[in-house]
Amino acid sequence: MSEHGFKHVGVIGAGQMGSGIAQVCATHGLIVTLIDQDAAQTVKAKAQIRASLEKLEAKNVIQAGTMVAAMERLSVATDLAALKDADLVIEAVVENEPLKSKLLAQADQLTRRETILASNTSSIPITRLGAATTRPGQVIGMHFMNPVPLMRLIEVIPGMATTPLTTNRILALCQALGKEVSRSQDYPGFIVNRILMPMINEAFTALMEGIASAEDIDKGMQLGTNQPMGPLHLADFIGLDTCLAIMEVLHEGLGDPRYRPSPLLRKYVEAGFLGRKRQRGVFTYT
Repeated sequence: MSEHGFKHVGVIGAGQMGSGIAQVCATHGLIVTLIDQDAAQTVKAKAQIRASLEKLEAKNVIQAGTMVAAMERLSVATDLAALKDADLVIEAVVENEPLKSKLLAQADQLTRRETILASNTSSIPITRLGAATTRPGQVIGMHFMNPVPLMRLIEVIPGMATTPLTTNRILALCQALGKEVSRSQDYPGFIVNRILMPMINEAFTALMEGIASAEDIDKGMQLGTNQPMGPLHLADFIGLDTCLAIMEVLHEGLGDPRYRPSPLLRKYVEAGFLGRKRQRGVFTYT
């Protein structure tokens, strides 16, 4: 057993983030159970993971044979009871605090007492999520970046009650997964989204006020500040509903009017224009 001590990881949520987390864990030798209440989504996720690993093998990013070995370590399920033997459970559902708290509380009841519970939340305080369980000392934030197999960073966020042992095991796991760690205090938005989301929000405000077109706003930020993607395209990639949810957490948690969500961002979400996943956001996708 490696330094982190984990052999079996359960991942709750088979969307883009959960699938990516499952892929990375399985690729690095861990047994993985990927859970989603939608059986069709688990089938889709497994096929996407296979295709992603085949592509990475073809490009020699990972060694030949990695895909077959990883897929053998990966199983899917629709029932949280499949988590009972997991050493670590990573919750990776949508950015909704009541839902995340509910799932962590259920995992708390179903797993062994020594199992660590992690949340892939990008903004919700870990201390509050930990309080929904009977083991807050074993609850921690692991904020993976999207797309998980390609992005090197994981934000690690201990809650107020998280024990040093829990934190050290998660730090060791991140290293074993080939990731870099940015350790954050437990405040809304942590590091990345505390800085990134107000920039995206301001881009929506600039668009709403007619300062420039969406194309020119993105061009200005991409070429003027050497970013790989403009803020409005990035918002579409993340999901406008996710961006709005994070801004609401920042606004509520910090109580500062500068974090008030842009009315235009809210209007896009209300219209169902959520970005790439809906083929329509600030921009249209085919």
